[in-house]
Amino acid sequence: MPHILNDFAITVATANGSGSQSSNNVLVRTLFRMGLPVGGKNLFPSNIQGLPTWFTIRVNEEGFTARKRLADIAVAMNSATALQDLKLVRPGGFVFVNADIKLPPDAAPAGVNMIFVPFKSIIDQVTESPKLKKLAINMVYVGVLAELLQLPDAAVNETLHHQFGDKTSVIELNIKAIAAGRAYTQVHLKDLNFPFRASTLAGHNRGKILIDGNTASAMGMVFGGCTVVAWYPITPSSSVVESFIELAEKYRVKDGKRDFAVVQAEDELASIAMVTGAGWAGARAFTATSGPGLSLMSEAAGLCYYAEIPAVIWDVQRVGPSTGLPTRTMQGDLLSAYHLSHGDTKHVVLIPGCAEECFEFGQAALDLAERLQTLVIVLSDLDLGMNLHIGEKFSYPVKPMDRGKVLTAADLEKLGKFQRYKDVDGDGIPYRTLTGTEHPLAAYFTRGTGHDEGGLYSENPDVYKANMDRLARKFATAATLVPAPTVYRTNGAKAGVLFYGSTLPAAQEARHQLQKLGIETSSFRLRALPFNDELEDFLHDHDSIYVVEQNRDAQLMSILRSELPQYWQKCHSVLHYDGLPIDAETIVTQILAHEGQK
Repeated sequence: MPHILNDFAITVATANGSGSQSSNNVLVRTLFRMGLPVGGKNLFPSNIQGLPTWFTIRVNEEGFTARKRLADIAVAMNSATALQDLKLVRPGGFVFVNADIKLPPDAAPAGVNMIFVPFKSIIDQVTESPKLKKLAINMVYVGVLAELLQLPDAAVNETLHHQFGDKTSVIELNIKAIAAGRAYTQVHLKDLNFPFRASTLAGHNRGKILIDGNTASAMGMVFGGCTVVAWYPITPSSSVVESFIELAEKYRVKDGKRDFAVVQAEDELASIAMVTGAGWAGARAFTATSGPGLSLMSEAAGLCYYAEIPAVIWDVQRVGPSTGLPTRTMQGDLLSAYHLSHGDTKHVVLIPGCAEECFEFGQAALDLAERLQTLVIVLSDLDLGMNLHIGEKFSYPVKPMDRGKVLTAADLEKLGKFQRYKDVDGDGIPYRTLTGTEHPLAAYFTRGTGHDEGGLYSENPDVYKANMDRLARKFATAATLVPAPTVYRTNGAKAGVLFYGSTLPAAQEARHQLQKLGIETSSFRLRALPFNDELEDFLHDHDSIYVVEQNRDAQLMSILRSELPQYWQKCHSVLHYDGLPIDAETIVTQILAHEGQK
């Protein structure tokens, strides 16, 4: 068979807690070291050890690393799901089944090659320790795949040393297990006619990194000047704060003194209340949570908005409602984040689509919170946050922190008057003073109740309406300050694809596939709310707009219908909400279905 170079998808099916994560990461990081565009996604259960877990790896020389619906190669190590795992492979693909799993010879779907490999007897030759056998058996399938794909020994060994550090005995055991898998393949699978190959692209990944979005988010917050974190652990956001602590302990301690504070609160409401207090006092502060925690933060979110206090919530979305699927991904918090709290409330929402933006939006969120004196919510998700993504190396921030409109004692002395909630400049943003400013005019009441420009309590209808109108002007100002969308216009394209967040890789690949089918599209990647003028121009200039979302209820479409109703009729939803990361085929299929109706 002709070789298929650097274009394949792998699915590894194991049981949770079996140590397969280390083995799968060795594969991903080895491919990365070879210079290949690669992505890895861990699809794991939320319950106890022993339940099924899947890990998908996508390699594509053109850079398309989104999940594929059907894999080219699968490894079936879990007897509980083996029959199901056979169906995860396309016709012409290969499934390597643990020989201990009893399956009938005709179990594989038509066209799928099923190969039984005696992983247990292979690992028996490597170690006599039952405990080590259980962990190292997964490295045997790494050896099998490494031999079939022709992964260089040097790249695999470098990855092992990088992944396990100074654990010499662990490295030696894994090298032996991988070598045993290679040896078995050389003897018993030499006539397999396996077509897939991984060929090194020298220098292709130079300057790039492989990182998960939660780690990138934590780095962004450290570099963005955050000094206070209050949180309550919740999957899949916990590693944002855990990474922040690790980084801050390493880089933000001088002479034994920390210039940061991290508090694990008793619940999510307490955590956002602490962040609100820190922001009021002048600290840069954030909390990390997911959908259930975001719901509990609603009351304090309204206080931040109406009392105008800087704060940041980093929401790593998961599947709801309620507890939902805690370890699956979704974009289901868009509407709730945008309108979090009661009454007429709209929040600034930032939506990173890659690890670099998780890093960049750390400082951006803190800057905007202080510039606008409001709550800023960042919407990541489990796929972006917990999975490995390839991207450019982060640039050290050179932009100074934006503290916004802060009056010093000297400013107050010069002005002779200070009204906390007065719009002096016409942009809706008032001036503030920080706690401890030594001047008689610095003090003011922070009000979550009705208040006038001076911060005094008021239930006067005209005063209330004027204040709400000013907050609306401030929100309009926010539209000019938030991260701009990423727009690609194709000459002659009548259709536009509108998407956001972690749909980025799949949407890019879908446009490429549509182009091959003769359908040209432009694209608009939303990176923040509120909308800016570019969106209206994009909607106006295209006959059809396909709005891609990972939720059931078309939440972005609802916002479009509310705020840009004149373009409603030309917008069509492309939805995906089964909890797995979206794939290009889903997008293409739905767009083609609509295009065929024209």
